Amino acid sequence: MPELPDVEIFRQYIHLNALHQTIEDVEVLGGNILRGVSPEKLGETLRTNSFEESRRHGKHLFIRLQQNGWLAMYFGMTGYLKYFKDRSEEPPYDRLLISFARGRYLAYASQRKLGRVELIINVDDYIRQHDLGPDAMSRSLDFSAFKKALSTAKRSTVKAALMDQSLIAGIGNVYSDEIMYQSNIHPSRKMSQLDEAMMKRLFTKTKHVLRKAIEYRADPRRFPESWITPYRRSRRKFAGCVGPIESIKVSGRTSYFCPQSQKP
Repeated sequence: MPELPDVEIFRQYIHLNALHQTIEDVEVLGGNILRGVSPEKLGETLRTNSFEESRRHGKHLFIRLQQNGWLAMYFGMTGYLKYFKDRSEEPPYDRLLISFARGRYLAYASQRKLGRVELIINVDDYIRQHDLGPDAMSRSLDFSAFKKALSTAKRSTVKAALMDQSLIAGIGNVYSDEIMYQSNIHPSRKMSQLDEAMMKRLFTKTKHVLRKAIEYRADPRRFPESWITPYRRSRRKFAGCVGPIESIKVSGRTSYFCPQSQKP
């Protein structure tokens, strides 16, 4: 599932490629991705309009229109964006295709149709209405705010707390595993079992992992050999763990960890 680093790359992609171009046409190829707007209304709003800026909060991407608010995107399990010149380059499973007057296209693709696209008026109102916590990479989320946000989840596991979008927005299954691995915290550990030093380490590694993942373009093939993410499913030994990776179910999700460095 696209998490904060992935969506930040999408935001940068939009910023570099798709701003300040007149939208000529809109094709909704999978109507069930739309929320609160019909294909006809979406097309009416976007045609002759343009994208002016991009903003991200957690796993959500927002694109400001020159007129009439913002286009909000959530990518679900398999969503992504592709900007291209020729229709022969159109990706499989595209659900929304935007044609620009200069002869370029932007596709929102999603194989499993679990994402959504909406028209909204105000981003801050959207964040409140969807009960999203502070963005995990926000400058305002310092250690004090991080600790306060997670303090309400003392009965939860660390993994569940990190993934709770109402506490902190942006972290999902993959990056919670990486953060806990780099923090030497076992996935089943409860928030109530973290002392001050462990909490500070969790905060520092959260910021570090997300920042570096963005630098690596959210591509696990570029991640350092000492990171667990590239080896999660293979369970292979790797530079950061002398033994094979193990997995357990935590709060209904599969969590991968190194048994040597992440003790129960």
